[in-house]
Amino acid sequence: MALPTYSATSGDPVLDRRLDWARAFLAEGDAAAAAALLAETVAEAPGFSAAWFLLGEARLALGEREGAVAAFRAALAQDAADALGAGLRLARLGAMPAEGAMSPAYVRTLFDQYADRFDTALRDRLAYRGPELIRDAVMRACAARGRSLAFARGLDLGCGTGLAGILFAPLVERLCGVDLSPAMLEKAAALGLYARLEAGEMGAALAGEAAGALDLVLAADALCYVADLVPILKAGARALAGGGLFAFTVETHAGEGVLLRDTLRYAHSAGLVRRLAAEAGLAVLALEEASTRAEKGVPVPGLVGVLEQA
Repeated sequence: MALPTYSATSGDPVLDRRLDWARAFLAEGDAAAAAALLAETVAEAPGFSAAWFLLGEARLALGEREGAVAAFRAALAQDAADALGAGLRLARLGAMPAEGAMSPAYVRTLFDQYADRFDTALRDRLAYRGPELIRDAVMRACAARGRSLAFARGLDLGCGTGLAGILFAPLVERLCGVDLSPAMLEKAAALGLYARLEAGEMGAALAGEAAGALDLVLAADALCYVADLVPILKAGARALAGGGLFAFTVETHAGEGVLLRDTLRYAHSAGLVRRLAAEAGLAVLALEEASTRAEKGVPVPGLVGVLEQA
């Protein structure tokens, strides 16, 4: 998935056109020309956050780490909400902690711009199958527990355009969804499957549910945008009724803990997921290796899990 283009302006049409030219230079592989043009641009418009960000990208392409760090820091200073994801770039460069580097504004901007082509890109280009993996894992967990594959109340975290809702709405009497991107929610609303859709941060929405209010929590390809899973798992444990399920996918890696991948998505180790689930009071019914998507034709290592509120 490409970074958001962000349409912030310098206030000067001539300087704004320079940004377009610099993007074209970068696309053609001429990072030196892009960097030179952008350096002139930010000298004339030091508050132009998009130009600072692109300058960081150009310097990064040139192998100029310190210069890239300085440019990304300047972009972040000019846009504290960080719609472009300068914090993520700094984290990848080791210039700031990975935890907290992904801002809500970045996620919202990214998916608002991606909404119109989201489903096609995921299915056709990335071979995405997260909802199917979760549905099958939930089916197996219910069969093993001897319980019905039916739920009264469910919440779809990071519901996006509703790909998980298509599979789970027939199984849930009242399915609600939450997502940071209003544009994605418009697509989900058009399906007519959700009882309620909320624009907001999924952790806050889950924490706002009454204790024991839910029977099913879904997180399909959503937790890769969260570094620290503790608040969401604890909120899920509180919101789920006894026997309720928390079903999810995450990207993973062979090491320990959490890392920020070069795709600017977080990967969590299986050991970390198990430990945090137990600390939150959730029993692990299933945690299996499964890839939800491919990148450049290569499956991305992942996990599909089902947790239960005891």
